[in-house]
Amino acid sequence: MKLRHLVLVDALSERGSVVGAAAALHVTQPVVTRRLHELEAILGVALYERGPRGITPTEFGLAFTDHARAVLAQLTQAVRHVEEIADATRGHVVAGTHLAGSNLLIPRAIVHLKRRHPDLGVTVREGTPESLLIDLTAGRVDVVVGRLGGPGAENIRRTPLYDEKIQIITGARHPLAVREQVTLDDLEGYPWILPGSETRLRQELEAYFAGHGLEPPRNRVETTSFLTVRQLLIETDMIAALPGLIGADDPRLTALPISLEGVGHSVGMTLATDRRLSPATQALVTSLRTVAAEIADGAPGDDVQKA
Repeated sequence: MKLRHLVLVDALSERGSVVGAAAALHVTQPVVTRRLHELEAILGVALYERGPRGITPTEFGLAFTDHARAVLAQLTQAVRHVEEIADATRGHVVAGTHLAGSNLLIPRAIVHLKRRHPDLGVTVREGTPESLLIDLTAGRVDVVVGRLGGPGAENIRRTPLYDEKIQIITGARHPLAVREQVTLDDLEGYPWILPGSETRLRQELEAYFAGHGLEPPRNRVETTSFLTVRQLLIETDMIAALPGLIGADDPRLTALPISLEGVGHSVGMTLATDRRLSPATQALVTSLRTVAAEIADGAPGDDVQKA
């Protein structure tokens, strides 16, 4: 068995097709098929079921993918760790984030980090919680920052940093933005921006609507991209349910005076438990903890004020 077999399984499981894996690995489809046959012959089991819409991992494929990603993550960390030991002032950390962590915590933590380690490189990747957990397991991401979900797998550790309420947000020029009181009935007729159906926030919102005898809005856009959400709110009469801190410091957005009882979350970080933190990752984790404490206390943060 060779390293290329592990890389192949990671790509196949992530992309769900031979075509997608070939594109990701920059090889031809016959090469992907041949290497997969080689690996299945070595293991003596079928790793994927072939179908008209692609491939699906078998029980063996799921198990082997987890181990392959763990090995790849360890190799990636080993190379980076040696590089950082060779030059302790440098290094690189990759942070994955989704909506709850992208607007305030991540930017402030980066400011805090760069003031103390100016030569340390930082890459921020946005994605869905599910895709980021895969990247974390595979070592493509060092830490995931955002809303915390359930207990998760044994090889990850979720650490809450602060709690954040969900609020109804509109553009500052929205007809409802000047109201001192807003009810659910007032929201009818306006288009909504909702997170994807696979997200926990979407599920909580649908439960909230159902609890008030309402159907989820039919006139809606689904996205978790903060830049897209913000621009749609500014330029249209759309409504969104977002973390409250998103609209707190943005003069072009407004939080409506309406309660979403039962809808909220903890913002925190998720780390892999089966590998040692690199010095760069440890530095970012320290900055995340420091900035999160300031956010929880309601302080703007000295680093942000000076920036």
